[in-house]
Amino acid sequence: MRFRLTPRETSFYDMFAASADNIVTGSKLLMELLGADVSARAEIAERMRAAEHAGDDATHAIFHQLNSSFITPFDREDIYSLASSLDDIMDFMEEAVDLVVLYNIEELPKGVEQQIEVLARAAELTAEAMPNLRTMDNLTEYWIEVNRLENQADQIHRKLLAHLFNGKYDAIEVLKLKQVVDVLEEAADAFEHVANTVETIAVKES
Repeated sequence: MRFRLTPRETSFYDMFAASADNIVTGSKLLMELLGADVSARAEIAERMRAAEHAGDDATHAIFHQLNSSFITPFDREDIYSLASSLDDIMDFMEEAVDLVVLYNIEELPKGVEQQIEVLARAAELTAEAMPNLRTMDNLTEYWIEVNRLENQADQIHRKLLAHLFNGKYDAIEVLKLKQVVDVLEEAADAFEHVANTVETIAVKES
């Protein structure tokens, strides 16, 4: 690691870890949605909305700290990018749950559970990786695995789209379900953006 002559603001590490832990909470709510009765989904959506608001608060705290810190642990643009991408993940997960409730979708198509399982695994890996930003150790396997998961998510997404357009669903139902699976795919993309940002930071700090 590059030797530094100046002290660094370390509270960012704790804030990134808290943001990632909140994403794990969001992924668990997605998993809960899968097995929930239609009548229970509104309550799950409310809890997801609260988690998304907590994520917004965490992101704003990072931005505030960034604006008030003279010295940062790594480049300011990377801090901003990492915080924004973590926030995007929560936004997409919350949007997916909200759409399921707003559209009154009774049954999600087969394959959505695989999408959500990929997101849950990516959330766990991201939460495990954030504390390692302090030392930049043991991060290579993280971004490699998240990129692999994103490729897996792409394949699942394509199969889901093929399923939706196979003539089983009416046109309106296709539009509703496609929006949900597209947003879940965007969440997978956002996990990859986080991993790519971490890789960029690690390379710069090596």
